Amino acid sequence: MKKILLAVLIVGFIVTGFSMNIVETAISAGNFTTLVKAVQEAGLVDALMGEGPFTVFAPTDDAFAKLPEGTIEGLLNDIPVLTNILLYHVVAGYYLAEDVVSMRSLTTLLGQNITVHLLEEVKIDNAGLVATDIIAANGVIHIIDTVIIPMEGEDCL
Repeated sequence: MKKILLAVLIVGFIVTGFSMNIVETAISAGNFTTLVKAVQEAGLVDALMGEGPFTVFAPTDDAFAKLPEGTIEGLLNDIPVLTNILLYHVVAGYYLAEDVVSMRSLTTLLGQNITVHLLEEVKIDNAGLVATDIIAANGVIHIIDTVIIPMEGEDCL
């Protein structure tokens, strides 16, 4: 699955010459339909199509499917919480995998830090990296296998 997804993304990049932005890249991959729908519902499409650069830790449809039943529907009906979760997956700046693994944490657009763990595999909070360094015109995407959730607090959930 990882190899197929990566091959689709590479072919897309060759064809477009890296001219697709982050949102267009996610749409063309076909494995981020839930993420794209969430970004649309939260009104973040224009922001993620903007100049950037952004680093996005993008959960796949399989990652969203791991959430408890009813969670996605609940989030789609609670736009402030959905927006916070989505902003927790985005970092301002351009960070390739080699940059990410040299850091202990990265500050997200939500203002909270995500933690980088270097164990047997690299983890972003509790999410494993599936593929890295997917270049878009306005940033880079790293695919993760789990939706990461910000810590609760007055500014988050």
